[in-house]
Amino acid sequence: MVEDRLHIPVMAQEVIEYLNLKPGQLIVDATLGTAGHSLDIIKMITPGGRLIGLDRDEDSLALARQRLGAYNDHCEFVHANFVDLDQVLEKLGITQIDGIVFDLGISTYQLRNPERGFSFQEEGPLDMRLDRSSYISAYDLMNNLNENEISHMLWNFGQERWHNRIAHLLVEERKIQPIATTKQLANLVLRAIPVRYRKGYYRIHPATRTFQALRIAVNRELEILEIAIKKAVAILAKQARIVVISFHSLEDRVIKHTFRALKADGLIDIITPKPLTPLMAELDANPASRSSKFRVAERI
Repeated sequence: MVEDRLHIPVMAQEVIEYLNLKPGQLIVDATLGTAGHSLDIIKMITPGGRLIGLDRDEDSLALARQRLGAYNDHCEFVHANFVDLDQVLEKLGITQIDGIVFDLGISTYQLRNPERGFSFQEEGPLDMRLDRSSYISAYDLMNNLNENEISHMLWNFGQERWHNRIAHLLVEERKIQPIATTKQLANLVLRAIPVRYRKGYYRIHPATRTFQALRIAVNRELEILEIAIKKAVAILAKQARIVVISFHSLEDRVIKHTFRALKADGLIDIITPKPLTPLMAELDANPASRSSKFRVAERI
């Protein structure tokens, strides 16, 4: 069943509340995924409303189209990177929108598919591309970057304490054989970390930060985020809002500083000076929401 594969949307009630949704509005879901947020949004903006959903993952778009089937006449499904938001809307003849949401997390649907290579829980190819038509995969980076480049990536995108040790071992290992699978990489990271730190230092699996760093690098996630937020704000109608949900401190820092810069330019008011976090009831129901931070700004 389709429902068995779907991602539980994070802070869904807050998205509805802070977007100030009304029938007849034009709303963009810049990270459509399997339409968890969009299913709630489309119910609030119809009749008369229109939803534009973007996603880099064609598999997720196909599931979203099924899930929103009853509302497809009110939806546009676009295979695109959100950094190209302005070009997408220009092609659709849209010059202004009534709200936009970015949910920056990797979906449960993607994580549970071992062929996508996002998780070390099951063996899979070292891929991690959100857009499977793009050229550079995690395998390419892991087997072609030099030791300094890998170390730099692990620190800057994963804040991994043992970045130097991990990078050195990975480069030595690939002299013997390519680093090709998720479990192979996770096991190498474990080997690189001093034994006494493998449990006490990490509250999460020791390979988590390495996988995060590699995924961010493959998909240029931080590089494109600031650009996309600025493009989104530029096409918001007056008093329309942008909602951004992030899942690690590096993303949240980009959002915070971008909002501050846009406020200094007189373009937005910041509705959430400090990010909102999930209520305890949501944490109990969906533990995957625990790291999420929710920020909102309104176009002046």
